[in-house]
This record gives sequence, structure tokens and C-alpha cells, in this order.
Amino acid sequence: MKKQQLHSRWMLILSMCIFSTIGIVRKYIPLASSIVALARAVIGAIFLLVVIGFRKKPVRMPAGRRNLILLLISGFALGMNWILLFESYNYTSVATATLCYYLAPILVILASPLVLDEKLTLRKGICAAAALVGMVLVSGVTDGTQGGLQDWKGILFGLGAAVLYAGVVLLNRKIDPMDAFDKTFAQLAIAAVTLLPYVFLTEELSALQIAPDGWILLATAGIVHTGIAYSLYFKSISHLPAQTSALLSYIDPIFAVLLSVLVLKESMSVASFIGAAMILGAAIVSEQKG
Repeated sequence: MKKQQLHSRWMLILSMCIFSTIGIVRKYIPLASSIVALARAVIGAIFLLVVIGFRKKPVRMPAGRRNLILLLISGFALGMNWILLFESYNYTSVATATLCYYLAPILVILASPLVLDEKLTLRKGICAAAALVGMVLVSGVTDGTQGGLQDWKGILFGLGAAVLYAGVVLLNRKIDPMDAFDKTFAQLAIAAVTLLPYVFLTEELSALQIAPDGWILLATAGIVHTGIAYSLYFKSISHLPAQTSALLSYIDPIFAVLLSVLVLKESMSVASFIGAAMILGAAIVSEQKG
């Protein structure tokens, strides 16, 4: 293996490990999900702008009104996706919220024939069905471990976040090719601009109080989990085969589930573990070629 590829693999693994801890960090930030999402978008966009500045390449936007509209919609969807994901963490376990969120690749598969004119193969259809069965097992309805209205709210928020993220993925495929750093910076900046009025209308900012450790965690979510993690991610995937990148990306949900059990002491039933394996396995197999 080339030294560059080996280095890129480790960068991608590190970025996935960072992404996997966002649920734990969110659990300890005593702020509304919309404020956390806004802060993450603002801090992440500023950090990426600094990275782009060091690269000494000007930010280039794709030409055409259609590309601009798609970029605006995808940026807004990214911001709202974070709000729903963070709300999911508030109502259910990090493991359940993460597994709901990682139904997004399956939703992309199901929507691709309609949106991207891609053929739905038998293997992908089976993977989608397996993931949906896994979701039922994770929800706890089959073994009586489902925790009531609170858990259902978390599951629905997680599924809503998955729908929005699948939308972001599909919209990105419709946008003309552009530099990954430029696209991510643009989407984070758009997310920040669109979330700002939403936060002002829905939150009482004058009564906002947060301890110093809360500010540290908020800055961590913006700098580490957004700016640094995205920088490592995009730098690494530019030197790796697409399939390698896709497979290593599943370190994120696997680590997130393990950390929720080991660090947060969140319990998972046998059925939930089987469902987790079905969701992640189906998502991984669906991305394999041949």
C-alpha cells in the first residue's frame, strides 16, 4: 500500500472516531438543539474558511441558478438535520439515535430510482428490507424494551434527521462537481444563515445562561467535530478509493453505539444488538460493488 493511502486511511479513521463522539458531547451541552446546530455551523464554517485560506485557493461556487438553488436547499437541510439529530439525543439513547440516523444510506437507495434514475437491484432491495427490519428491532417494540413516548420521540427525530441527510446526499449528486472543501464551507455557511432567524424566533436568547464548561463543549462541537473532522475527512477521501471510504465510514456508528454502552452506560437488548448489526451490515453490503 502506498504511504499516502496508508496516511489517508488513518486520517479517515480518526475523523470517524471524532464524529462518533458528537452524541456524548451533545448530551452535556445544556442548550436547545437549534442553538447547538447554529453554533456548530458558524464555528465549522469559520474554521473551514481558515483552512481554505491556508490552501491559498479562492472559494469557487458552481455556475448557474440551478446549482445555487440546490446548494441553498442542501445547506438548509443540513442545518435542520442537525437540529433533529440533536433532539433525538435528548429523547432516546445515543445508540438508538445513531442507528436511526444511519438509515440514511438505505433511504438514498430507495429514493435513487426516482431522483437519480438509478436501477434498484435485488441485492440493494434486500439490504433495504433488512435495514428496515433492523430498525424495528432497535426500536424495542418486539421485545417490550421500548421506553414509551420519550423514546418514540427520539426515534422519530432520528428518522427525520436521516430523511434530511439522505436529501442532502441526493442534492449533492445533482450539484455540478466542485471542490469538497468549498462545497462544505458553502453548506455550513448557508446552514448558519438559515438557522439564525429560526433560532431568534424560537429561542429566548436574552435568558440564555451557560457555564464555562458548556462553552468549551460548544466550541468543541464546532471546531473539533465539525471543522477538524470535516477537514480530515475530505483530505483523506481524495486519496482513497470510494469503496474504502464508504466502508471505513461505518466506524462512526459502530463506535457511537459502543461508546453509548461503555461511557454513558446506556443499555441495549439482544434484539437491539441484532437490529444494529442488520442496519449497519445492510448499509455496508449495499455499498459493495460486484
